[in-house]
Amino acid sequence: MSTVSDYFGSLVFDDRAMRKSLSSDVYASLRRTIDEGSELDIGVANAVAEAMKEWAVERGATHFTHWFQPLTGITAEKHDSFITPAPDGSVIMEFSGKELIKGEPDASSFPSGGLRATFEARGYTAWDPTSYAFIKGKTLCIPTAFCSYGGPALDKKTPLLRSMEVLSKQALRILRLFGNDTAKRVVSSVGPEQEYFLVTREMYEKRPDLRFTGRTLFGAKPPKGQELDDHYFGVIKPGVTAYMEDLNEELWKLGILAKTEHNEVAPAQHELAPIYTTTNVATDHNQITMEIMQKVAAKHGLVCLLHEKPFAGVNGSGKHNNWSIATDSGQNLLSPGETPYENAQFLLFLCAVIKAVDDYQDLLRIAVATAGNDHRLGANEAPPAVISMFLGDELNAVLEAIETGKPYKGAKKTQMKLGVDVLPKFNRDTTDRNRTSPFAFTGNKFEFRMLGSSNSIACANIMLNAAVAESLRIYADRLEKAENFQTVLHDMIKKTIKDHKRIIFNGNGYDDAWIKEATEKRGLLNYRTTADCMPHLLDKKNKDMLINLGVFTEEELRSRCDIMLENYCKSVVIEANTMADMARTQIVPAIEAYASDIAKTASAKKAVAPELACGYEAGLVRKLSQLIDEIDEKSGKLEDAVLALDGADGIIEESAMIRDTVLPVMSELRLPCDKAEVLTAKSYWPFPTYADLLFGVK
Repeated sequence: MSTVSDYFGSLVFDDRAMRKSLSSDVYASLRRTIDEGSELDIGVANAVAEAMKEWAVERGATHFTHWFQPLTGITAEKHDSFITPAPDGSVIMEFSGKELIKGEPDASSFPSGGLRATFEARGYTAWDPTSYAFIKGKTLCIPTAFCSYGGPALDKKTPLLRSMEVLSKQALRILRLFGNDTAKRVVSSVGPEQEYFLVTREMYEKRPDLRFTGRTLFGAKPPKGQELDDHYFGVIKPGVTAYMEDLNEELWKLGILAKTEHNEVAPAQHELAPIYTTTNVATDHNQITMEIMQKVAAKHGLVCLLHEKPFAGVNGSGKHNNWSIATDSGQNLLSPGETPYENAQFLLFLCAVIKAVDDYQDLLRIAVATAGNDHRLGANEAPPAVISMFLGDELNAVLEAIETGKPYKGAKKTQMKLGVDVLPKFNRDTTDRNRTSPFAFTGNKFEFRMLGSSNSIACANIMLNAAVAESLRIYADRLEKAENFQTVLHDMIKKTIKDHKRIIFNGNGYDDAWIKEATEKRGLLNYRTTADCMPHLLDKKNKDMLINLGVFTEEELRSRCDIMLENYCKSVVIEANTMADMARTQIVPAIEAYASDIAKTASAKKAVAPELACGYEAGLVRKLSQLIDEIDEKSGKLEDAVLALDGADGIIEESAMIRDTVLPVMSELRLPCDKAEVLTAKSYWPFPTYADLLFGVK
């Protein structure tokens, strides 16, 4: 029986495979390209392509694809076989360096936000050698960037790589000032915790809302939900265990560092967390993970729901983005050490993050904005839409001492006493975790908790990398000109703390009083919806920073604003149309059938025994009839609201109409439908209930 270490990464053309397959000269040249960004020679590319093809064919691959991440939020691929005709009528298996380096997929049907004309169909994919190729099914998948014929990026990988490069450049400037002349790169790393729901496929197929939108648009609250907190970290059900075991195996074969699995708070909700890796690779891995999660679920008769809020009234699903930065030698630049008060380099990098989050809180909110995530943010299981930072008691005390000039006494080590001699003794951490904070420091990294479960992590990390790079650039510009480095450094750290302490909040982010304080006293932003925040992507300060750093061009930013708002509008319109259709063609007929049968029962009782009162039946029929009328009225109102969108003057106005008219009417329509579900006999109701869905997996 093989062990995990035997098959881990067996479907990845990783460093082990490259060492084994390539000559020492070719391998060394490729490593220089990966590690230092040196240009790849076509001769080296040809050798790599041949070795990659041989390796893939040995493992059953027949095709290759340039695997990329367009602005749809999912991945794309076009498969070509390795076969080439031979003169004798047979075929040979070929794959060239040219095919490895560049592909030409049709770009005409991908979102572009005006970056190309409709008739300009050509697009290009370019190999990203920093992310290993892998085999999926019988296809060799080559991670690539994707651009239009004119050159602008049409994907999420390209600006992510740009943001990583500029972060490294600015961080190295700071390190040189502290005497570090050996570091060649600074790399951001991420570990995205992935939350998800599992439901049975049989029930999923009976819910048009789940099939078309990924979330339930109707559903009365079940008798039991998450009130008892008995699902969180509870015993994993056998069916879920089998799913997790298969999922781990598939992910491990692909070199994905799936580490932790457990039940989450809501019934049927679970989490998978990986070990941290380079942000670019982590982004690719998370996209693969979401795809594999859904494929493995299908094998088990299940469906994996990645929507941020598939069920009302219980916790939604997020994707906690654990972000840090380190040198190529492994020095974590966000590690405080034993004496953070004396660690000037750490304090400067910490201040860079504080300044970045405060200056660009709008960009961080924009980076997680989707129609689905709007339902989750601000609910009881997710951070609010207001951005704030949690640093904990020790770092808070350090920053306060620096700002005020008072002596720092140091963090007191407290030994945990559990009252049982046999249990081990250990020191309590100097800071707690704050699960209500959108952006929390957790030892040597920050946990950005606002991402939705279906989001690509690329967007959040692009903005985070770029904002921190901008802070570091400002610091480096000042420090490189300083006559007295230590004095300027101290003054700059102190000024950052004073200017940006409004973003630091160590309390309960769920408290309504905090939202009031944040917005009214501290002046923090509160963009509750995608329609509220997305237009601010084009604010001058945001454009200036992202363009000057080279992360985006102005046309790329404008395209993304249009695409994200268009996705928001289309998603909600699909939901609205699905709601109206389900209400008219399924819910109303079911209520009418039940009301009719109740009325017949009342008539039969009266015919047999006229003296029997039929108050219950008459009252129930009356209630159901009133609900039918209300559902019909609200369905018409929703249909009219959707039709009115045709008169919108541009995508920004349409998104505002969605927010102000369509979404409120959707909530109005849901209320009578959910009331009717409670009053209607289960055998009449046209689709599985919340109780069925949340407790259906055994």
